[in-house]
Amino acid sequence: MTIREFGSLLERALSDRKDLFEKLHSEQTNAYRLFHGISEGWEGLTIDRYGSLVLVQTFREPLCSEELSTIEKELRSRLSWSFVLVYNHRAKKATQSFDEWFLPESESLSEMQCQEFGNNYLIRARHPGIDPWFFLDFRAGRRFLREIAQDRSVLNLFSYTCSVGVCAAKAGAKEVWNVDFSSSNLEVGKRNAALNQISEDCFRTIQEDCFPVMRQLAGLPVGGRPSQKLKYKKFDPREFDIVVLDPPTWSKGPFGAVDIENDYPSLFKAAVLATKPAGGVVIATHHLASVGMETWVDILKRCAAKAGRPIRSLQTIAPEADFPSFDGRPPLKIVACEI
Repeated sequence: MTIREFGSLLERALSDRKDLFEKLHSEQTNAYRLFHGISEGWEGLTIDRYGSLVLVQTFREPLCSEELSTIEKELRSRLSWSFVLVYNHRAKKATQSFDEWFLPESESLSEMQCQEFGNNYLIRARHPGIDPWFFLDFRAGRRFLREIAQDRSVLNLFSYTCSVGVCAAKAGAKEVWNVDFSSSNLEVGKRNAALNQISEDCFRTIQEDCFPVMRQLAGLPVGGRPSQKLKYKKFDPREFDIVVLDPPTWSKGPFGAVDIENDYPSLFKAAVLATKPAGGVVIATHHLASVGMETWVDILKRCAAKAGRPIRSLQTIAPEADFPSFDGRPPLKIVACEI
C-alpha cells in the first residue's frame, strides 16, 4: 500500500462503520476505532477516537512526516468534529516511543474525557504506561455487563483504570471490587468513579496482585516463590454474582506468572470458585490470536468441571463492528459463562 491509497481506505472504513457510529452516538458514546489497519489495508496502523482526541498508533514501522501529514489531512477532511491529533509509535517489546511531531507536547500530555454509554472516562494520549487508559475493543463486554449488573456484586480482576467497574456501578451493581497491582492505574480508576458520581460505599479499589486476592476469595491456598515470605492483603472466602477476568497476555510477579497461552486454568479456576453457583457469571477474555475460540472454550469447560462448578451455559461475545476481523477469528475472545 502507498500513502496515496490511504484516503480511499479510510473512506471505506468510515463508510463500513456508519450504522455503528449512529448507534453509538445515540447511546452517548464517542469512543471507538476509526481505522483497524490489519483488516482494512494498512497492517500495524490503528486510528482511534476518544472524544476530542484522535490517537494514531503504529506497531511495526513508524510513520514518516509525509505519511503523518497525509493521514491528518484525510482525517480532517472526513471527520465532522474538531479534534486534537496525537501520533504514538509503539515499539515491539512492550515499550512506547513518542516521536516528536508538529503537535505541541502540552496537548499530547493533557487529560481529556471520552464517553461510553453516557459514562465519562479520563483519557490521556501519552502517559508512563503502554496502553491508553480506556480499552475500546472491550466495549462489547461492557455492553453485556450493563445488561446483567443491576443489584449484583461484581469482582473486577486486572481492573486497570476500572472502566469495567465504573460501567457495572453505573448499571446499578450493588457492590464492585476492582483489583490491580498498580496504584497509578487505580488512582485513574478512582477519578473515573468520582467523575461519574459513583459512591465510595459501593466502589472499592484494591491495590494487590490479583493471584492472592482471587485465590483467597476462592478458598484456595496462595502460592509464591518458596524462597520468599510474601506479604499480601488478607481476605475471607466469598462469592460474587459476577466475576470479570480480563488478564494480560503475559506478566510475571512474586505470586506466579500470568500466562494465558499455557496456563489459563490457574486463573479461571479461582475466578469460577469466587463466583456464586446457580446463576453466577464469569465474563472472561483471551487476547492471543494463536489460541482459537474452540480450544479456549474447551479449556474453560474442562477447568470448571474439574473445579466442581460446571458451566451451565456459555455465550460468546464478539467485538463490535469497529474491530473487523479479516478471517472471522478476532484476537480478542470474550465469553460469558453461567456457573
